[in-house]
Amino acid sequence: MVWGTLQLATGWASDLLGRKPLIVIGMVVQGAAISLTAAFDSFSVWIVTMSMLGLGTALVYPTLLAAIGDAVPAIDRATALGMFRFWRDSGFIAGALLAGAFADLFGFSVAIQFVAALTVASGVVAQITMRGKRAVQVDGSGAGGASRSGVNASDANAKNN
Repeated sequence: MVWGTLQLATGWASDLLGRKPLIVIGMVVQGAAISLTAAFDSFSVWIVTMSMLGLGTALVYPTLLAAIGDAVPAIDRATALGMFRFWRDSGFIAGALLAGAFADLFGFSVAIQFVAALTVASGVVAQITMRGKRAVQVDGSGAGGASRSGVNASDANAKNN
């Protein structure tokens, strides 16, 4: 519920604030929520941590899709989104198997904390490796230079000068 509702606003926020901050913050919030869920044995705490997880996911999910849209030419976007979803969904399978192996070897709590650490590490990797462009430039063009009309802003300015 939290994820579904908030992503309406976070997609818009990523257009204004840029992709990187929402992805980094969202991954860290998700990792913290996962860690806190494993650390406590309280239904009321779990309600809060699941709300945190929804917030983190709302920050990340539409923003990752928008980042693909920014980086990939329109003609290749369907293929790129398909590849993103393939690797994302494959990660669910591999993650479940890995977490299960960790749980068998070290216990359930250690396995969940490992997942939390990997999630935070993803946010750290995004902080280090992503370019931090704002999604909407002052001239109204998108991060890739294409305006909402599809005309490259720098090309339009060159023709006018």
